[in-house]
Amino acid sequence: MAVQPEAIFVSRNLTKQYTMGEVTIHALRGVDLELYAGELVVLLGASGSGKSTLLNILGGLDAATGGDVRYRDLQLTGASDRVLTRFRRDHVGFVFQFYNLIPSLTARENIAVVTDIAPDPMTPEEALALVGLENRMDHFPAQLSGGEQQRVAIARAIAKRPAVLLCDEPTGALDSRTGIKVLEVIRHINETLGTTTAVITHNEVIGQMAHRVIRLSDGRVSEVHENSQRLSPAELHW
Repeated sequence: MAVQPEAIFVSRNLTKQYTMGEVTIHALRGVDLELYAGELVVLLGASGSGKSTLLNILGGLDAATGGDVRYRDLQLTGASDRVLTRFRRDHVGFVFQFYNLIPSLTARENIAVVTDIAPDPMTPEEALALVGLENRMDHFPAQLSGGEQQRVAIARAIAKRPAVLLCDEPTGALDSRTGIKVLEVIRHINETLGTTTAVITHNEVIGQMAHRVIRLSDGRVSEVHENSQRLSPAELHW
């Protein structure tokens, strides 16, 4: 009998509203989902479907308006800023569309900014080797291509050994060939370190590399699909 993997995140009836002047925007409208230990999930949906809002709440960057969300035994709903800060620092790595590297620091130094404050980090050299940039560690961001900068950003995110890696449009600023290299790195991290990984994208094709695809539409989960056969990033037809 197959053992059900641990649910890392569980959300129930999750809602998020923003008020802009006299207009109320319903970004999330009752989201129920689970993310399981060690899986790679792709969150698919058009712009405005609620993907980034959901990811930000799971990562402790934003607070829900209503409903319930927890990380393992930690209740995130209603948690204090101090609790959320510690949660982000200890458990979550973030990768965004734009790399947010410090221009005046080398690749190695950009990662050391994180590893210097993490409780059990890998070395910057180890992190850069995992993303295939061990020969570029003393280069500054301006000396790196866009894909290389994103790989440094991934190395920075995983250097503190997070249990969870949350990626918001990580290939959005890249051409397809470079994007495939970045997706290969994300898959490698997921498989090598067992890091629970969620990737936001509006690109349907990327869903084929995931264990599961969760589709969002108008602030709701509209479909959950499990891939019986996953493709490697190199096999994706963009």
